[in-house]
Formats: sequence, structure tokens, C-alpha cells
Amino acid sequence: MRLPSVLRRTPFRLTLLFLALFVAAAGAILAYVYFASASEAQGRARADVEGELGALTAIHRTRGIDALNQALVERTIRGGPYLYLLTGPDGKIVTGNLSVMPFDLKEAPQVGKGEWSTFRLTSTDDEGRVQNRRSIGVVLPLVGGDTLFVGEDIGGIEAYLARLTQALWGAMALVMLLGLAGGLYISRKVERAMAGLNQVVHAVQEGDLKQRAPVRHTGDELDELGQGLNTMLDRLEASMASIRHAGDAIAHDLRSPLTRMRAKLEVALIDAEAGKIDGVDALGVALDEADHLLKTFNTVLAIARLQAGGAPDPKTMDAADLAADMAELYEPAAEDKSIDFSAEIERGLMIEGNQPFLAQALANLIDNAIKYTPSGGAVKLRARRRSSGEIEYSVTDTGPGVPEEDRERVVQRFVRLDNSRTEPGSGLGLSLVTAVAEAHGGRLVLDEGPGAYGDFGPGLRVALVLPPALQS
Repeated sequence: MRLPSVLRRTPFRLTLLFLALFVAAAGAILAYVYFASASEAQGRARADVEGELGALTAIHRTRGIDALNQALVERTIRGGPYLYLLTGPDGKIVTGNLSVMPFDLKEAPQVGKGEWSTFRLTSTDDEGRVQNRRSIGVVLPLVGGDTLFVGEDIGGIEAYLARLTQALWGAMALVMLLGLAGGLYISRKVERAMAGLNQVVHAVQEGDLKQRAPVRHTGDELDELGQGLNTMLDRLEASMASIRHAGDAIAHDLRSPLTRMRAKLEVALIDAEAGKIDGVDALGVALDEADHLLKTFNTVLAIARLQAGGAPDPKTMDAADLAADMAELYEPAAEDKSIDFSAEIERGLMIEGNQPFLAQALANLIDNAIKYTPSGGAVKLRARRRSSGEIEYSVTDTGPGVPEEDRERVVQRFVRLDNSRTEPGSGLGLSLVTAVAEAHGGRLVLDEGPGAYGDFGPGLRVALVLPPALQS
């Protein structure tokens, strides 16, 4: 038979384990307390008996048997916890508060040497009930043939220990009941809390990414789990939305070039069949359009790869070397457009990253700056260490710039501003740079350029900020 779910929860099982350990520990402590108390009581009683025996033997030694007998009579009349019995050489009782020797001696002890033993003393209480109380005593042969017995009733101590043991067992039973009740209560609360999380998990499995785990704001581990699950769902929902948006954007953005390609191919086919144009030229135009589409697809795939798995195969590299290579690569392109291109590069800028992706990101920034800067303008590439210790690539141009209200939007996929519609491109350049920055634990920052002067400006400054390499 399957147990109820509340009894199968980990908190309830831990409660049972704790109770089992507690019972074992309490049992050991109870046994120790009982035997230690019994040993202490018996030792104290033995010491009392030894003291009383010493006093009586001193009376016998100094004053004789008659004085000892007199002392026993006085002590018996006075009462107390002690048990006395004095027998003559013939074994008959002389005096005492016992009617018989409590135990038989197997061998007669030596004179002056006592023999100890514990025994059960049968008596009746004030109400006539028979009692069998535990006692301890010593029998001592005296000079002259007499025998003296001195003992003490320790039944009261034994009864106290019995009551103590009973109380401890009762307390243990109460703790077990309270522990079981607490375990059930905690297990019930955990079951309710986990039920909310399980509902969210089942809903997400069914495809509902809007579900979120309840957070009670208590700061416990269940809240931490719920917050972590909600954060994960937020990122998953954003990722799925990004994928849907990317698919819709690709379909929308590629519709025009695909339609244009088909139209050109159709016109080229008709003209070629009519002998109006050379089919090779028409195929060349179609190939150019196909190359543009493939480049767009490859860029989208690269962005998706970075967002899904981060920068692959990161290695320690000098950011200054990459900046110098890119400056050397793009300087001729700037000269062809009559743009003043300059580079300011610090050395020893160590970072952890994937060089091909960083090179592509930096190439996009420089290519955009040269593309949108008019002839006679200027573009500057910098690689430096910021005061925070971060490594920064920055490209500053004197082009038309990007309005401040559009700077967050321009880094999204397939977003192109009105002033860039006449330039070739797909609107994925800054999106790729942003993906590269985030995959490397960095960020992309867009700021105002050098400002407007003459026919130039206000320009744009784009900074790719990366964390420095960890020192080994």
C-alpha cells in the first residue's frame, strides 16, 4: 500500500530519523543516570553504614558488650534509617530492630572483618501493605563470639529512581508525540510549498511560459528556489520570444530580397530567351543577391550561437594586437573614401575571448563608422584600459550619429534608421556586436561623438567594453 504523500516527504523522514536518534541517545542517558544514581546512593549508604559500624565497634572496644547492647537499644528506640541486630555466641538474638539475620554466612568471617551484602527487607507500611525494600548491610563478628549487623534501608532511594525513570520515559514519549506532530506539520507545509512549484513545472511542460512560482518573501531556501525558477523562466520566455521575433524578422526582412531575386531571375530568363541580354550577367546579379541572403543567414546563426552557448573556445589574448590588425586592415578603405583614419592603442591589454568573434565585432564597428562617415570626415579607433580595469575598444566617427532615443533600439536585430536606408546592409551589425559583448561578459555602449562642426557631426562613439583576463 502506497503511503500518503505527506509521509513520504523528506522533512517527515528526517523527523523520524531525528526521533530515532533522540530515543537512542535519551535511552543511553537514562541508563547512565539510573546506574550512576543507584551506584551513588549505594555508595553513600555504605559510607553511612561504615560510619555507624565504626561508632558501635568503638563502644564495644572501649566499654564492652553491655555498653554496645545499651547503645543499640537506644538507637532502636530513637528510630532512623539504620537496621541493627546483635546475636550472642550461640546465635540467639540479643537486641536490634530485626527479627532474623538478613542473610546467611556461607563461611564464618574473621573476627573484626565484616562481610557486605545487599538484600530485600520484607515489611509492612502504615496501611498494612507488604513491602519488599532493598537494603544494604554488613555483618561483623566481635571478640567474645558475638555478632553485630548494621544495615540501612535504601528502598526510598530505589523508589525515587523508579519515579525518575518513569518521568523520563513519559517525557520521552511526549517528545516523540510532539516530534511526530511537528514532522507532520512541517511536511505538510513543505508539500504545499512544493505543490506550487510542481504546478509551475507541469504548466511549463505543457507550454505555458507565463506561469511563475509563488514567492512568500521569507528568505528561506524555498523562496530562493522559487526566485531562481522564476528567473530561469523569465530568461526562457525572453529567449523563446527572441527566437520567434528573429524568425518573424528573418521572414519579413528576407521577403523583399527573395522577391527581388525571383523577379530578376524571371526577367533575366525572359530576356535571355528573347535574346535581349546575356544570361551570364543576369546570373551574376542573382548570385550577388544570393550572397547577401547567405550573409544575413550566417550572421543570424552566429548571434544565436553566441546567445545560446557563449563565446566558444576562449583564450587569453592581447586586445592591442587585434586592434592593430584591424586598423591596418581598414586604413586603405578609409583612404579610398578620403576619411582620416587614426588609431590609438595601448599595449598589454590582456582579455579572455574568442578572437574570430571579437575580430568580426570590431570589423562591424569600423565598417559602420567608415560607411556612414562622409568624405572628408574622420574615424578613430582606440584600445585602452578604463579606470575600472576593464578593456575598451572604441570607434568614434564624425558621421550623422544616432539620436539618443534610438540608441537602445538600433542594437536590435534588423533595425535600420531612416538615415541608413540608402546604405547596403541588413541591420544585424550592431546586434552581432552586442551578442559578442554579452557572450564575453561585457557590454556595448553608444555615446555622442565629437559634436557637430561644419557639415559633419554630431558623430557617434561606440565602445565594446570587456572584462580583463584573470591573473593566474
